[in-house]
Amino acid sequence: MEQEVGESLIQLGNSDGSNSSSSDPVTRVRKLLFRRMLVGIKDGRFFLGTFHCLDKQGNIVLQDTIEYRSTRRSSPSPMEQRCLGLVLIPSSCQNSCHVDCSVEEQLSLLKV
Repeated sequence: MEQEVGESLIQLGNSDGSNSSSSDPVTRVRKLLFRRMLVGIKDGRFFLGTFHCLDKQGNIVLQDTIEYRSTRRSSPSPMEQRCLGLVLIPSSCQNSCHVDCSVEEQLSLLKV
């Protein structure tokens, strides 16, 4: 299920610094920490890694990341993968974001 991480971050970036206005988005993002996350980018690649942090601009940092990309040549596997480690994915490149968790956890993450 797709998580609206960027929306939470935009709310964070627009807060005036008061604790009451930023506590909900911060709490929502903290629930995502250290979860497996699959981030798709506009050129068709996907990055699977552990969610490490999110900055005010909406950039996502994943650790222990594997990059998946489709191969255009005939091969046994339609996807090619490589291990990257720590990766920063700019918000301008992000296309989709999925978090690996149970249905109950997904519902709790969506609650406001």
